[in-house]
Formats: sequence, C-alpha cells, structure tokens
Amino acid sequence: MVKTYKFKLYRQKRTKHIDHQLWVACKVYNHAIALHRRYWNLYHKSLPKFTLSTHLTKLKKLSKYAYWSEIPSHAIQDICDRIQRGYKLFWENLKNKRKTAPPKFRSWRKYRSMSYNMVGKGIINGNTIKIAGRKYKFFKSRDIEGKIRLLTIKRDACGDYFVYIICETPEAKHETRLGESIGFDFGFKGKMLVAENPKDDITAPDFFKKQKNAIARANRKLSSKRMRSHNRRKAQLELARLHRRVANQRNAYQWQLARELCKKYSIICFEDLNMKSMQAGHGRKVMDYGFAEFLNLLEYVAPQFGSRVVRVDKWFPSSQLCYDCGFQNNEVKDLDIREWECPKCHTHHDRDRNAAKNIHCEGLHMLQQTS
Repeated sequence: MVKTYKFKLYRQKRTKHIDHQLWVACKVYNHAIALHRRYWNLYHKSLPKFTLSTHLTKLKKLSKYAYWSEIPSHAIQDICDRIQRGYKLFWENLKNKRKTAPPKFRSWRKYRSMSYNMVGKGIINGNTIKIAGRKYKFFKSRDIEGKIRLLTIKRDACGDYFVYIICETPEAKHETRLGESIGFDFGFKGKMLVAENPKDDITAPDFFKKQKNAIARANRKLSSKRMRSHNRRKAQLELARLHRRVANQRNAYQWQLARELCKKYSIICFEDLNMKSMQAGHGRKVMDYGFAEFLNLLEYVAPQFGSRVVRVDKWFPSSQLCYDCGFQNNEVKDLDIREWECPKCHTHHDRDRNAAKNIHCEGLHMLQQTS
C-alpha cells in the first residue's frame, strides 16, 4: 500500500537553495526538450529515454554544464521520466484523435517541482528533513509510517515549499461492514449531491463564489501594475493567496464530508460522469464543486471505514428511466427538463431524484454481479 504525506517547509533563508536547484532542474528539462525536437527533425522518430539519460550524463562532465551536478543524478533521471511520460501521452492522444500538444519549454517561474527517487533512511530527524544534502525544517503534523520510496519538493504560486513523501506500508485489511446504502446524483440547482430522500441531499458551499469579488478586485489590481515590477509581484502573490484559500477550504470540506458519508453508509453509489464535458457546458459552477476530486478522495477514505464506493457507468440512462416501471423516456435528454411524467405508468418524477434512485438500484445490482 502506497501513502503520500504532505508537509510544508518553514520559511527560511536556506530555501533559496531550493530555488537554485529548481532553476538548474528547469535548465536540464529545457535542454532535454530541445534534444527531443532536434532528434525528431533529424530522424523523424522519438528519442529513447535511455539514449537521452546517457547523453545528459556525458554533458555533466563538460565544464559548460558542470552546474548540473548541483542537483542529484536521480533527479535528472526523473526529468527524463517526466518527458518520456509526456511524449507517451502525446502520442496516445494523437492516436485517439484528442486535442493535445507535445511537452514544451518551461520558464523557471512555472517549473515548480523536482523528485528524488533514491532516498536514504536517515533523511528525517524530528521535524528536520534532508534534501539534496541540506537540512530544512518542516511542519510535522503527523508521524510518517512505512519505507520512503520517493520525495518530491514543490513550490506553489505563493512561493511556499511543500514536501511530498511517498511511502510503502503493509496493506491494512479492512473488512466491509453491513449497513445502509444510498445513491447520489450530481446536481446543479444549489445542491452538489441529490439523494432519493430530500433530507439526505448535500449542499456544498460555493467557495469560489464567496471569494469572487475579492478575486476580481485582485485581478484588476494586478492588471494595473507595470510588467516585471516589484508591485506586480506583490499583486500576483495576493491573487495566488486568494486562490489557495479557496482550494484549501474546498479540500477541507471534502475530507470532512467523505468521512461523514463513510461513517453513515456502507455502500455509496455515484454516476461516473465526464466532468470535462460538463465543465464545457456549465463552466465555473461544476469546477467550484470539485466533484471528480471528491469521488477520488471518497474512494481513498471508504476502505478505512469498511465502506464501498460504486461507480455506475456514465452511459447508464439514469435520468431517462422511470424508477417505477422501467420505461425509458428519451425526451428527458434535454437538461432543461427538470420534472417529467412517465407516459406508461403516469408517475411524476423529479429528474435528479429519479436518477438517484436508478443509480442506487444499478449500483447494488453491480455489486451482486461482482460478489
């Protein structure tokens, strides 16, 4: 079992060394991208990862690129892996005729992370962590369990540094428990999750909407500042802090909601929606809920309470099926229709509540087939 721990580093003068290391890593990354493009222009095929890493190792021995040795060699290998994954995804998207672009050059401001995949045992002592030979203090909010496999250092838009520690731990066996089950449909009209019973509906706060005016003011203030000035940088930090506050509030709420749902229900059924297409149609409202991120988080929390999360296929016609007689009404595909009457059994349905019932029923049916 793999666990990831996230800690924030203290603000210290020595974090300038991390700034410099990220600058070096950005130089290596851009050089590797240039090599990929040159190789393609010459041979019309992709540059193999082994060839790239071997060439970068030879370049480190030259005086021109001697400063590359200021970051660990396995950090350079991780850069090669990143580029390889980026090009692999690019070719897959081209094959599937999706809108895509190859990996591109990065500016130092936008190159914000670096990973070390060869981590020793004694890198952490109390609230001190050793990164590339230097010690830094961090806010140790919890104990770290398991064997450390990967360490990633990230700089956010506010200039703060976070360390991500990926550990391997023995897989804990969580027995599934008996209890209540429920189905939810994703809603728009003021409710993130719509259940069969109105009292079980979940209304998520619109965190971005509450900060919308403050973010708009910060954007106007930023646009009035001169490019590359100190005041513009201050305005950028003010805007980044507002966005980070919204993200932190949403994340804290989703963790709390996930734990409450898993404590109350043993089986939770959702529809596996295509959130990107929904964002294109409904925009900021869908993004403010963070529904896709919430589902991933819920699947992580559920085994700890012995609960199960069932994802019903997105092509399942949950809104079109009459829960009472099973008749499929294709006219309900129009999202503007919020209520409808079944032509066969004449039952009046609320669109979202009827969908929640069908999702619940289909989710239980899927569990019976797999068991």
